[in-house]
Amino acid sequence: MKKKISILGSTGSIGRQALEVIEKLQDKFEIIALAAGGNTELLNEQIRKFKPKYASASNLSEIEGAKSVSLDEICSNTENDIILVAVSGKIGLRPTITAINNGIDIALANKETLVMAGDIVMPLAKEKGVNIIPVDSEHCAIHQCIKDISQVDKLIITASGGPFLRKSVEDMKNATVEQTLAHPRWNMGKKITVDSATLMNKGLEVIEAHHLFNMDYDKIEVVVHPQSIVHSAIEYVDGSVIAQIGLPSMHIPIQYAITYPERYEGIKSKSFSFAEIARLDFEAPDEDKFKALRLACEAGRVGGSATVCLNASNEEAVFAFLEGKIKLFDIIDSVEKMMDTHKVIQNPTLDEIFEIDREIREKTKELLGV
Repeated sequence: MKKKISILGSTGSIGRQALEVIEKLQDKFEIIALAAGGNTELLNEQIRKFKPKYASASNLSEIEGAKSVSLDEICSNTENDIILVAVSGKIGLRPTITAINNGIDIALANKETLVMAGDIVMPLAKEKGVNIIPVDSEHCAIHQCIKDISQVDKLIITASGGPFLRKSVEDMKNATVEQTLAHPRWNMGKKITVDSATLMNKGLEVIEAHHLFNMDYDKIEVVVHPQSIVHSAIEYVDGSVIAQIGLPSMHIPIQYAITYPERYEGIKSKSFSFAEIARLDFEAPDEDKFKALRLACEAGRVGGSATVCLNASNEEAVFAFLEGKIKLFDIIDSVEKMMDTHKVIQNPTLDEIFEIDREIREKTKELLGV
């Protein structure tokens, strides 16, 4: 029987690669719906090729070849066995909660869902008996390594170090947008690539890991691994360390998440060879140069609306950087200032989360003069 799936964010990097996986495994899947933002030209190409029943976009009138519906309608449709949430930003939060309330499993590739509202989302998923399978390569690796979470003593999250790993602080201060987007290992969207360059991305992943695996922050370690072969690891209470390794390709964690608990032969450029890899390097992150990692971990420990503030201020500052309005280091400086002045609300409601997010974005823009 085919697994029925919908993809939110089908025209983005993760969405496009997910469709490549599904095309390879077309006898295993039936696509219920595809959803995109403003790129309806590509969405309509995808509709013609994959023939979903439903589709959603910013402008519903531009959709051709499928019934136009809202994200809420897609996530309320219990035809779905699983929904891949691959939209970028806070827009992914409400649809994810809708899907969970309808008992639909989630393949999660949207950081904001857990960074903003992990204390709401994870208990709700447990209550509804819904599986949340992470798509991020690091969390997917940890998910594959864990047999019994109660026996795990530590999570070890790897980071490539991005384009500035061997560069000086001065180099980072003067970095152009083009230099920042030149990631040495991964081909990702612009926002996440900037976050990878500052290591904010790794800090957000620490927060996600805390929620996904119910692990204390003191038991989550970040280690820089430039080759991006070890995607993450866990240490059991007896000292055994189990790691998931593989060539840096997002097709692998995407396929794992949407086919779980089954495994199939999928897209694989070549077989893994230890001899060809030859060496694996690891080092502690330089938190003086990559202050974003420390700020994110601090926000996670504070909890409540602190992570909402972190996420919103960082996102607005990244957008300003990509538009050439501020420098790279201005991103982290502005995030730190916003966090210093934010009055934390513990256990905010969903409505409060969105209101805080809106306020922080406005204040960040005002601070940056954009």
